[in-house]
Amino acid sequence: MATSRKALGYLESRKNLTGCAFGIAGLALTFSGLAGAYWPFVIAGLYGAGALVAPPERPPAPDFPDPAEQLDALRTDLARLRVYLGSVELPPAAAGRLTELTDLLTALLDPGWVAQVLAQDPEGVHALARTIRQDIPESVDTFVRTRWWTRLTPGTEPPERHLERQIGVLHAEAEALAAALSETESRRQQTHTRYLEERGGFTS
Repeated sequence: MATSRKALGYLESRKNLTGCAFGIAGLALTFSGLAGAYWPFVIAGLYGAGALVAPPERPPAPDFPDPAEQLDALRTDLARLRVYLGSVELPPAAAGRLTELTDLLTALLDPGWVAQVLAQDPEGVHALARTIRQDIPESVDTFVRTRWWTRLTPGTEPPERHLERQIGVLHAEAEALAAALSETESRRQQTHTRYLEERGGFTS
């Protein structure tokens, strides 16, 4: 079965098609009398030459999700993360900072022009995915486990301090991403202004 598929694949390949085209040229030489008694070798040689000069087969590129699909998946994961955070008992200060962070992430991912700008920034999409799927869950889960141990060993540093610091860093990263997206739009507006001015001859 595999052999027959390979044979069929070769019949449809560029090498075979190019070789056949060269072979047809050999037949034309034969019918015109130019190949003489060596016509079988001429046809075979031309076929082989055509197969050699044919461009190599190009395997299809991997079909990765487009940016819009990635953002849809992130929205789903963010909704799941919110459900998880709602089930965890957190200190009021940390819970408030987490709400601010998840609200900012939601605003960045909301369908619309902001998400369209974000979709054009692969690094930004990757950063959001890491924050939603890894950083926040790990920070919260580590806090829950560490808090249990501190109850057995009082006097150690409160784990909520680390949680609040971690959330602060993640919030700063999300704000930096939002600022970068805003700067992208600002540069686009400036570029369009220069284009219109140069087109109209109003540049100084």
